[in-house]
Amino acid sequence: MRIEILNTGTELLLGNTLNTHGGWFGRQLFTMGLRVARQATVPDGDAIREAFVEMVDRADALIITGGLGPTSDDLTREIVAETLGIELVQDEHALRTLEAFFTLRDKPMVEANLKQAMVPVGADVLPNPNGTAPGLYLPPRINGRSRCAVFLLPGPPRELYPMFHEEVAPRLRALSGVEEIATVSELKFTGIGESDFHHSVDAELAAMEGLEYGYCARMGEVDLRLIGGEGAIVEARELVLARFGKYLISDDGSSMEATVIRLLREKGMKLSTAESCTGGLIANRLTNVPGSSEVFTHGWVTYANEAKNDQLGVPMEMIDAHGAVSEEVACAMADGALRESGADIAVSVTGIAGPGGGTEEKPVGTAWLGLAVKGGETVAQKIYHPRNRKDFKQSASQSALDLVKKTLR
Repeated sequence: MRIEILNTGTELLLGNTLNTHGGWFGRQLFTMGLRVARQATVPDGDAIREAFVEMVDRADALIITGGLGPTSDDLTREIVAETLGIELVQDEHALRTLEAFFTLRDKPMVEANLKQAMVPVGADVLPNPNGTAPGLYLPPRINGRSRCAVFLLPGPPRELYPMFHEEVAPRLRALSGVEEIATVSELKFTGIGESDFHHSVDAELAAMEGLEYGYCARMGEVDLRLIGGEGAIVEARELVLARFGKYLISDDGSSMEATVIRLLREKGMKLSTAESCTGGLIANRLTNVPGSSEVFTHGWVTYANEAKNDQLGVPMEMIDAHGAVSEEVACAMADGALRESGADIAVSVTGIAGPGGGTEEKPVGTAWLGLAVKGGETVAQKIYHPRNRKDFKQSASQSALDLVKKTLR
């Protein structure tokens, strides 16, 4: 079933309002065994008519958002009815619902709101308990132009999302007749790029019957998406993990930080962090995970050398001799965090975020990680991420969490 989305509203193209509908619709429809074939965003006015004419002739179902309000630029209802040659009439129940909405709030209903009770003849009115604009469903039988089912929905998410679940999803299920929903599996990797997959496994994945796959590269991460029957996904997972298992973050779509928190829980261990160049980003990522308080104890941001000395006991003589960005200081920071927190494992990071401060020996993007485990030997790892400050901090935090993950596994 070809489903297309038409988002309307000048504010979406000016950047004043973030359009989140596309991703949301994609997720909801996929759980129903359906996909978004195409999505367009247009300003208010004649652009709606142009896009509607193109899409209604091509799609099996068209979902239009926005333009159902009482103002002069809310023209979606009128444009759709005119284009399809369907008369607009006042719906008595929609009018009474509007009046009740304003009465309940002790507000007068102005004349402009009356247009929201206008309905194309033969259309279903979709109740909107969260706003004044009812939705509309124009089934294929009244669409004299094509066999496309058309849904008109309000733009605000607080109104649109409940209406989709209550009114749109059941109708789409009936129209599509989808009975078997494909399985999806998302595997996350770090330390490798898309090209590694392309050269190693692409040809074999492409040859697997009933499998759809794709990649999404993020900062310090590559996501592999597998869609298909259970047998095809199992075969693909086994192939990929045999080649790249040591780079795996998770095989259930969990983020790096969520994976670390889960592993700490499973091991019954507690973690602390000591950060310099990342400015607390590692601790921030960890504490974004629900339940992290069970396993995360302390987070130090020792940006200045004096803080490294005062808070973590890193000797000033060591900093003077080796520099703040060094194997020795990274290990001392991790040791100090482990000692002061009483945790079971501690990770540290110290580096040069730039754009200044680098040298030939230690260029911008250089960082050292330290990892201390209770009863074990403290280790260090040198990393190099020559990026802008924000991306450097993200990459360094990813490497630090990856070091913790590998140690726990």
